[in-house]
This record gives sequence, C-alpha cells and structure tokens, in this order.
Amino acid sequence: MIHLSEKGADYLGRVRALGPAIDAAADEIEARRDLPPDLFAELRSQNLFRLVQPVDYGGVELDPPSLVQVIEEVASHDASVAWCVGQTNICAITSAFLEPSVARDIFGPDTGILAWGPGPGQARAVPGGYRVSGNFDFASGSRLASWLGAHVPVIEPDGSRRLGSNGKPITYTMFIPKDQIQVRDTWQVMGLRGTGSDSYTLDDLFVPEAYTLARDPNRNPNVSGRLYVFTPSMLYSSSFAGIALGIARRFMDSFVHDMRDTTPRGASRTRGESHVMQAHVGMNEARLRSARLFLLDSVSEIWLEAEKTGVVTQDQLVTIRMASTWAIQSAREVVATLYGAAGALAIFNSRPFERRFRDIHTVTQQIQGHPAHFETIGQILLGREPDRPMFTF
Repeated sequence: MIHLSEKGADYLGRVRALGPAIDAAADEIEARRDLPPDLFAELRSQNLFRLVQPVDYGGVELDPPSLVQVIEEVASHDASVAWCVGQTNICAITSAFLEPSVARDIFGPDTGILAWGPGPGQARAVPGGYRVSGNFDFASGSRLASWLGAHVPVIEPDGSRRLGSNGKPITYTMFIPKDQIQVRDTWQVMGLRGTGSDSYTLDDLFVPEAYTLARDPNRNPNVSGRLYVFTPSMLYSSSFAGIALGIARRFMDSFVHDMRDTTPRGASRTRGESHVMQAHVGMNEARLRSARLFLLDSVSEIWLEAEKTGVVTQDQLVTIRMASTWAIQSAREVVATLYGAAGALAIFNSRPFERRFRDIHTVTQQIQGHPAHFETIGQILLGREPDRPMFTF
C-alpha cells in the first residue's frame, strides 16, 4: 500500500501545476548551473522548501512517503530542481532539533534555506562556542541558500575528540550565515549541473554554541511531530531514490513516445514494431514499477508503524536502505538499457534522453545509491556486525 496524505496530495498537485514551467527552464538550468530566479521564486512561493520543517515554525511537516512522491514528481521534470528541493528540505529537518529561537532565526518566516556539504574540517571548543576551519564540497543548493552548515568533529581544549552519548566520537553541525563564508564555484560536472553544488572554506570562524547541533542519534527533537523519528539520512536515502525513479519514469515515457513510430535508417519497420524493442519496453517497465512499489510500499508501511510507536527498528532501517539503494540502481539500469536501445537518437540535445542519462549516472555516484550498501545489508541479515553504520543522524 502506497500512502499519500492529504497534505501530500496538495503538494503533489502544486508540483504538477509547476511542471510546464520547470520543463521550460531546463536549458537555462543547465547553462546557469543553478535555478533561474523566477523559477526559484515560484518554488519558494509554493512552500516547496519547507516540506519537512515543523508546523510550529511555518513548515509543512510532510510525511516521508508523501515527501518521496513529491520529490519524484519534481524529478520527472528536472533532476537538478528535485535535487535542490530534496537536499535543502532535508537539511532543514535540523530545525526540529534546534532551540526554537535559533530555528526561527535560521529558517525564519521568509523561508531561510540551509545547504551543506562534507568536509574535512574541525571545530575547536572555545568559551561561548567554537572556532571552525575546513574545506567543504558538494553543497547542493548552496547558491539558493541563506545559511551553510559544516559537519565537523569537535576538539576539546585538551586536544581530545568530543564523544557522544554512546561513548564514540561525535560530529557537530555548525550553522553559519552564507555571507560570512567564502564560496567557490567548483561545480563543473557531467550531470545534475543545475544544483550549484559549490565548495566553501571556513578559516578559524567563530560559531556561537547556540548555532550548533550534535549529530547524536539519541537526541530528541524540540517539537512533537512523529516525522522526526526519521533521521535526515533515512529521508535522504528514500527521497534521492525518488529522484532516480522520477528521472527513469520520464525517460521511459519519452522513450515510448519517441520510439513508437520512428524508423531506423535502412529498416522496413518502425522501432515500435521491433520485437527486441518491445521486449526492452516490457522488461524495463516491469523493473521500474517493481522498484518503485518496493520503495514506496516499504516507506509507507514503516511510516504508518512509526506514527503509532514513535520508533524505527533495525529491521525497518535495513528495509529502507535496501529499497532505496535498489530503486536507485534499478532506475539507472532502466535508463542505461533504453539509452542503448535508442541508438543515435539518444545523443542529441534536442531529444529528452542525453541529459537524463547524465543525471541518473550522477545520482548513482552519490553515497545514497552506492552498491556497497548491499554489503552492509547482507552483513546484518547474516547476523554479522556491519562495518559501517546503516544510517547516521
């Protein structure tokens, strides 16, 4: 059973209404390597950057299965737009764990937007806060953002690494106004060009204690919504799987539309009359539908149970990771197979294939879709201690 809440149906409708405008902006998104200001303003006016923020702070607090379907729909129009919407929304889940006054300062009534990327870096504990240094990359949506975050270990005054509630080294997120940060244009890439995933540098920058957050899986939110049982990592994996499925669905639909009545050079029959082409379409449609059902049915079932219990079990974590990784890899396989079947038609910018081929292969290079997750899943299913965490905060 795929769950779609009343709020989810509302926001799915908003995205579908915006679909033609997103489609029309595709070339500009690629050229700018960013979202055009008018499209960004329209997305913002529809509250699409506040989907997981608490209702108390003006957010939507959208349930996970509905969130995945909304982001999937955005991706069916443009993967870069979906990636920016997904990334900045899930960054904003931290608002539920910050002190309310700080959360409102960062995210505010004017839809403040947070972006971040991985280090390396570190924070030295000093009176009143931290001195933070480091270089950070892959900050998707950073050109849209008003704040940037940095995930760093904390070094105590005695030189030791700060430990979390489980006795292991813990990472903190530092929240910094973007106008205090040196951002570098490094986003020259194959796919997802419009995400503006730039790099930034912090050089001994002071961050007040209140504008930091320990990434502790045992930390409780400051709001009551059940949504926050799902960690950012869990939402990243399922939502980015939704992006992959949205890309593959649009690719499949375009393939069927363009291939049905075209005739290869020197052939006597249309591509749609080819038994090989028919088999490609049938098998890949089945692959795509089954991967989507596995993902959305799993997230829906786990969410409905978490609403009642307020917890997510180890078995449920395994299921989310497995379904998300499988969806991403299956979507890549669908696109790669059909791209090959399309022949020379696939390589032209005027066709709807080349950009989505680049985008899906960029999605699969990101950590959420890495096949190594299947090794971790297998270790758990075989009763072994996994050599990497299933999910972090």
